[in-house]
Amino acid sequence: MLLTMACIVFANVVLRYTTGESIVWGEEISRQLMIWVTFLGAGLVLRFGGHVAVDSLHAAVQPPLARVIRSVIVVGIGIFCLVMTYFSSLYVWATRFQTTAATDISISWIYLAMPIGFVLLFVHLMFIARRFIATGQYAESDELDADSAASL
Repeated sequence: MLLTMACIVFANVVLRYTTGESIVWGEEISRQLMIWVTFLGAGLVLRFGGHVAVDSLHAAVQPPLARVIRSVIVVGIGIFCLVMTYFSSLYVWATRFQTTAATDISISWIYLAMPIGFVLLFVHLMFIARRFIATGQYAESDELDADSAASL
């Protein structure tokens, strides 16, 4: 999806500067692909510890209290994912009759990335929570595994 989006944007820019014309649906499709890439990739990034986190609080306390803080954070993220899945599903349903301007695609297909993305976030969070409960270790990574990201 990311490669497709990059190709469309590149072709659109080249056409705009060489001919003064652009692909009518290029910007719209690129935006839709960016939405899907964002929501599908968020869970994978969460699983490998790639999201930005402020760890100064739990780094400053004793390990038992740090574990409680991490547990509260995991529960909070889980609740957030479930609530967002519910409300984004309602949003998808509410926009089912609206269509995009250039491609005439139902906007629901674009916004469907939200509930799917939040479900994937929740699933990846459960993998993190399982490891955290079993070992007491929280997944952290200084760099994301490129092979895992490419397999998405």
